[in-house]
Amino acid sequence: MVIDEIKFSGHPNVLATHPRTIEITKDNYLTKEGNCIIGINANKACKDLNPKLRKLITKDDIPIKFQIIVGTLSFEINGFGNSKLTLNNQHEIVIRTSNYISSRTLSIKCNRAAVHIPRDIVSLLQDSNAKGSLIISANEP
Repeated sequence: MVIDEIKFSGHPNVLATHPRTIEITKDNYLTKEGNCIIGINANKACKDLNPKLRKLITKDDIPIKFQIIVGTLSFEINGFGNSKLTLNNQHEIVIRTSNYISSRTLSIKCNRAAVHIPRDIVSLLQDSNAKGSLIISANEP
């Protein structure tokens, strides 16, 4: 298994109401229009991930597991890799329920989006002092 972790901070404008995506950004601000963004000030984006994990993610239909951890709470998401993923974005990661691919896309066909994140986790992320982690893992075939 190959694992990486993205650390991020919360923000008062975290809404987590988007029905198709979840985003984490290196930006240090968030407007209410960013309803898929659950974290800012991230320490990594697509391009920064562990090279072994990046290689796995760019294989068709490889299962990818995500775990969002905030304090003592956690939430799991399952998605898939794809050979068309470039993982070139230096600023953001986006996981999607759809098959849409851009340089920001880290995973497609995910079983959850921002709207599915439990509201107790979202409440914690609405504090700018909150610290969160996104653990990303994939098994080598």
